[in-house]
Amino acid sequence: MMRDWLKVDGKPVMWETCQTFSGSWGYHRDEASWKSVEQLLLLLVDTVSKGGNLLLNVGPTARGEFDRRALDRLSGMGEWLKRHGRSVYGATQAPAGFITPDGCKLTYNPSLNRLYVHLFTWPIQELYLDGFGGKVAYAQLLNDASEVAFAEPPKHFGTDVDEDRNTLTLRLPVLKPDVPVPVVELYLK
Repeated sequence: MMRDWLKVDGKPVMWETCQTFSGSWGYHRDEASWKSVEQLLLLLVDTVSKGGNLLLNVGPTARGEFDRRALDRLSGMGEWLKRHGRSVYGATQAPAGFITPDGCKLTYNPSLNRLYVHLFTWPIQELYLDGFGGKVAYAQLLNDASEVAFAEPPKHFGTDVDEDRNTLTLRLPVLKPDVPVPVVELYLK
């Protein structure tokens, strides 16, 4: 995958990528390199975060049926999308100025004016979002719509290191939600 939105002559262009569920473009009985639901979601979110569209190729067996491994992945992705779909449907790259934390991907839904933090690495209670201070009105986990408390840097000058970065600190639960990829929805001001 590429690092940023695909550009031609320095301007972002519409693009899409086609990927497989496994290492084969068609059904192969002995294929052992099937991607997990989490890996497929990473492909999806990574593509959307760069303004792209993801096509997933799956081939039927000689009987015209989908392999149980493909059905398992499709079912897992569908379950995730029931609660997290708005973080990818109608979403695109985050606006300039929002810095993506390590172990995360950002997407943005312009019609809702909401930013989505996809957590591929679950932090221990706090996630620091540099450059987000003063830009967020509300935060929640998409899997259960539970509120996520957050703290902003103090409004006075001092010795706080995060003050220079305008860091928003999300206070996350200790335990990772029971979903392949948790997502925090940020309502922007």
